[in-house]
Amino acid sequence: ALAATWHAPSVWVHGDVTASNLLVVDGRLSAVIDFGCSAVGDPACDVTIAWTFFYGDSREAFRDRLPLDDGTWARGRGWALWKALITLVKALKANADLDSLRFGWRLSASHVIEEVLADHSRLA
Repeated sequence: ALAATWHAPSVWVHGDVTASNLLVVDGRLSAVIDFGCSAVGDPACDVTIAWTFFYGDSREAFRDRLPLDDGTWARGRGWALWKALITLVKALKANADLDSLRFGWRLSASHVIEEVLADHSRLA
C-alpha cells in the first residue's frame, strides 16, 4: 500500500463508506449518506468497504465493477488494515469488539485484518 502512491489529480471522496452509511431500496444502492468526512484526495479511502463488508465472491464482484488500478486497490487495502488495527486496539482495551458492528462492518476488526492479509498474499 505504501509503495502505491496516488499520482493522479485529487477527487472528491466520502471518507467513510460503510454499510451504515448506505441506503438500499429493493436490493439496490439508493444513496450514500453522512458526509462528515468528505474531502478531496485519494479515492482509495473509499474502497475499504471491500474488506469491512464484502468477502469472497462479493468482494471480487465489487472490485471487478470499479474502474480501479492495482495501486488504488492496494492503497484501499492499506486503509482497511489501518482502520481495522485501530478498531481492534480500541476493542481490546474495552474487552469487546463492538465498534466494528457499530461502524456497519459485517466482519470483526480481527477478521478484517485476516482478510486484508489474505488478499495481499493472494495478489502479491
